[in-house]
Amino acid sequence: MADQAEKQFAIQKLYVKDVSFETPNSPNIFTQRWEPQVEFNLASQVQNLQEHLYEVVLTVTITVKIKEMTAYLVEAAQAGIFAIQGFSQEELEPLLGIYCPSILFPYVREVVSDLSLKGGFMPMLLPPVNFEALYAQKLQQRAGETQSRPN
Repeated sequence: MADQAEKQFAIQKLYVKDVSFETPNSPNIFTQRWEPQVEFNLASQVQNLQEHLYEVVLTVTITVKIKEMTAYLVEAAQAGIFAIQGFSQEELEPLLGIYCPSILFPYVREVVSDLSLKGGFMPMLLPPVNFEALYAQKLQQRAGETQSRPN
């Protein structure tokens, strides 16, 4: 029971770290038949700011094309500063790799939706993301890279 009392997790700050929106083929893109192809990329980064304080940045990049013509490109980096202490390394890594990005995702989803709408397009509603599965995939890749390295 004593271990539970020492564990602390708190959101210190949530903020947009970087944002970019481009419509390189406007106004011509607005005269095209709207049959978009969407490319969705997601990445997260963790930085230890000081003892027990971490910045997690969730970056979403969306490229929307009609045939070969780019309708728009949006990139948004949603960040948070999290105070985390009392967790073992085995507990800390999933907190930073799964739980924190899950907290940030609704915020970055809103930024992307607002930017696409303000750019003259339908709101881009990002699908739900399974951060636990992405984290597991990242661990498998890391394990594969470690095994394939020559000694």
